[in-house]
Amino acid sequence: MTAEGRFRSLIELCSVDSTTGFEDRLLPVLHAQLAQLGLRVELMEVAPGRHNVLAWRGEPRLLFSTHCDTVPPFIPPRLDGDTLHGRGTCDAKGQMVAQFAAIAALAERGMTDVAWLGVVGEETDSLGAKHAEATLCGRFPKLLAVFNGEPTHNVLGTGQRGVRILQLSCEGQAAHSGTPELGRSAIWPLLDWVQALRNEARPSDADLGPEVWNLGLIEGGAAANIIPDRAAAVLMLRELPESDFVQRVDANKPACGHVRELNHTPPARFPAVPGFPRASVTFGSDAPRMRALVPSGTVVLAGPGAIEVAHTAHEHLTRADLDAGVELLLRLSDHFLEQHA
Repeated sequence: MTAEGRFRSLIELCSVDSTTGFEDRLLPVLHAQLAQLGLRVELMEVAPGRHNVLAWRGEPRLLFSTHCDTVPPFIPPRLDGDTLHGRGTCDAKGQMVAQFAAIAALAERGMTDVAWLGVVGEETDSLGAKHAEATLCGRFPKLLAVFNGEPTHNVLGTGQRGVRILQLSCEGQAAHSGTPELGRSAIWPLLDWVQALRNEARPSDADLGPEVWNLGLIEGGAAANIIPDRAAAVLMLRELPESDFVQRVDANKPACGHVRELNHTPPARFPAVPGFPRASVTFGSDAPRMRALVPSGTVVLAGPGAIEVAHTAHEHLTRADLDAGVELLLRLSDHFLEQHA
């Protein structure tokens, strides 16, 4: 695949709106591009109208993987010189193209025992990765490593903080706003609860960075003239190993409070690969679940592009970054194949 061909493939992929929940819109393009690589394609239903895409040839020794969904809103691709702008350019359709190009280059060298996996739902609940973890373990016993594609500036991730999503809710007693003594607000104790958590320092890790949390959603009440009888907040924690955040949430919980866990992906550390620079990443990914598909558990989190522009209106990928991503994947492939020659 030529450098020009890589950008054509990326434009084709990015021209399809595959926002989370609508990943199957991408299937015709994926089928065509994977067929050009000579890979056998298998669709794996994860939910109605949503499929993981598994493609392979021979007895795979390397697995390339990334996600098919993008965050909203859809932004069509726009080429500006050597830079392609638009949704998915680096997160994560640029990862697909880099991986396809690496697979093509490996085939030219005679190495055809590879697999590729595109999963759904990474941007929300990792539904596709959970399905793959449950159904594909042991499928390819000769796998040496999985390369999970995310925009990392083409350096290897040291690991990733976990993601824990918690819903905090409080119950009150509705009353007329003119007689507040007859009711009990659910909002005030919720606000105090969240503020108590804000006042607590969080730890940091040399490899994974600081533990941080975000108050992403908050809602409550029914009208300005009614004492609110309900209130809820949703927090997303970027969790470190040995975190005590859940215990601190419970310790600060008011008598009317309740906690419900909505999602949890544990933190993970990824192995160093000699000769390849590493850096901590700020985001979560499917890499911890993808490692379960490899007998040794070896996973590499790496790919072209910058997470700083992903999920923004300025998302883009340059030709130079894409080309460097292909070269990185080829050097990583050589490393693992030579280790087990």
